[in-house]
Amino acid sequence: MKLYQKIALFFTVIGAINWGLIGLFRFNLVSFLFGTGTFLANIVYMIVGICGIINLALFFEPSE
Repeated sequence: MKLYQKIALFFTVIGAINWGLIGLFRFNLVSFLFGTGTFLANIVYMIVGICGIINLALFFEPSE
C-alpha cells in the first residue's frame, strides 16, 4: 500500500468514526471541533470524501 493510500485510509477511518458517533450518540465531532457549516468543517468533509474515493481503488488493486 502506497503512502497516499495509507493517509487516505486514515482520513476515511476518521470519517467512519464520526459517522459512528453521529449514529450512536447524535454527536458530530467535526461540527464540535470546527463549528456547524463553517469553511473548515466543509474542508474536512471534502477531504474525507476525496479519501473515500481514493480508497475505492483498493478494491481493484491486485492482492500481493
